[in-house]
Amino acid sequence: MNVPATREDLMIVNMGPHHPSMHGVLRLIVTLDGEDVIDCEPILGYLHRGMEKIAENRTIIQYLPYVTRWDYLATMFTEAITVNAPEQLGNIQVPKRASYIRVIMLELSRIASHLLWLGPFMADIGAQTPFFYIFRERELVYDLFEAATGMRMMHNYFRIGGVAADLPYGWIDKCLDFCDYFLTGVSEYQKLITRNPIFLERVEGVGIIGVEEAINWGLSGPMLRASGIQWDLRKVDRYECYDEFDWEVQWQKEGDSLSRYLVRIGEMVESIKIIQQALEGIPGGPYENLEIRCFDRVRNPELNDFDYRFISKKPSPTFELSKQELYVRVEAPKGELGVFLIGDQNVFPWRWKIRPPGFINLQILPQLLIGEMIIDTPEVQDINSFSRLEYLKEVYGMIWVLVPILTPVLGITIGVLAIVWLEREISAGIQQRIGPEYAGPLGILQALADGTKLLFKENLLPSRGDTRLFSIGPSIAVISILLSYLIIPFGSNLVLSDLNIGVFLWIAISSIAPIGLLMSGYGSNNKYSFLGGLRAAAQSISYEIPLTLCVLSISLRAIR
Repeated sequence: MNVPATREDLMIVNMGPHHPSMHGVLRLIVTLDGEDVIDCEPILGYLHRGMEKIAENRTIIQYLPYVTRWDYLATMFTEAITVNAPEQLGNIQVPKRASYIRVIMLELSRIASHLLWLGPFMADIGAQTPFFYIFRERELVYDLFEAATGMRMMHNYFRIGGVAADLPYGWIDKCLDFCDYFLTGVSEYQKLITRNPIFLERVEGVGIIGVEEAINWGLSGPMLRASGIQWDLRKVDRYECYDEFDWEVQWQKEGDSLSRYLVRIGEMVESIKIIQQALEGIPGGPYENLEIRCFDRVRNPELNDFDYRFISKKPSPTFELSKQELYVRVEAPKGELGVFLIGDQNVFPWRWKIRPPGFINLQILPQLLIGEMIIDTPEVQDINSFSRLEYLKEVYGMIWVLVPILTPVLGITIGVLAIVWLEREISAGIQQRIGPEYAGPLGILQALADGTKLLFKENLLPSRGDTRLFSIGPSIAVISILLSYLIIPFGSNLVLSDLNIGVFLWIAISSIAPIGLLMSGYGSNNKYSFLGGLRAAAQSISYEIPLTLCVLSISLRAIR
């Protein structure tokens, strides 16, 4: 780490691995000049388990349960690369149905990984709500995994030549239902996050990576595609059956944090398109190539030899890896996940080298952080060291969020006050009306005559009452009811204001009306008027209870 020796007011901050934004796997030694980062040294290896040496002392089938620990957010990809390497080494054919099942599982795992990136990323920059939303869809993905594999995270589902088991009855319909539901969820994310002014201030133009820099640092995945390079191994290598589906590579050209966010959001939508096509066109046939489940050499273990005592009398089905080498790669959610395999005519690999995408992508982290403010560091966003400029930006953004809400509220308040004034003028005039009972033929002009006269009469107020309470009460009752109409659409393109609030909050707002009725009755200083206010409030509450129960039952039915 290059720390300037001439400065004495620098601060060295140790971030992680126990800091919440580090998630226990990364440590950063950051040198700060005030709030500006002038140097950064990342320290990795907090999840090191010696996976490569374990692979070199296990058969492929014995090693499969280990590989899901490489990346427990995208477990299907670690299983896929583990079986793809010996498949290509031994030229093993995978049945078409098994290939389709693999693609479905891989894309579901990509969605789950991107979701668990989105939630902590938003939480690290101060938005907690999406962090809870993403678990809603992620749990549905894990429900599908559990139904097909028996496990929610550590699946052990892929096999050399296919998969461990076929899809259960009804799984395809359930997965199609999830795809339809998830598309609406992505729309909610975009509506909540993408155009949020505070979010845009925090990520737009931050952490820019140019095209040449991305190539020189060996970046891959969304970090590479967000810098303007349309490179996706699913299109380049055409592994599995991705070339049979209609989908587009998601990419942006700005290279900042906003571009990387848009790439991942777009990839989730494209994954849904791939899954839907695979589910609709999945062929019949076997789900595994059973011809490879045999031994290449017959063993007759003696009673005391090594195979009998330590490996067991019935070792798992395996085969010898031919004496050659190759490099296999897949497009994982974080980037290129690869394995370099060397066979030595043995059941164990002679060399098993893993190319993790996250390890390679993190190399550019010091270059991205130098010159930025500490609050713009994605890994340390939980630290509340806002500068005055950042604070003013957030306040400015909150004001613009409240303006479209306060404007209709103010207009409705003025309108209600005018209506209440007019109603009381008319009521006062009716009680003190002087003149004939009927105006015009058959009294049809009486209403016009009353309205004309009543505008010039005095207001109707109780002589001994509280004028302020008596005047404010009806306004509260009417405003709370009219507020609910702000979120009720009157047509496909006609809605007064999209407040993005739930139906239960709408019921809570309209339930304020009984308070206004009680205020008017109490402000009249008359027991009969107060009893009338109590009766009106009780009647209003009696309407709210069955309405709430009906809405609750419909909501529970929809969730079910």
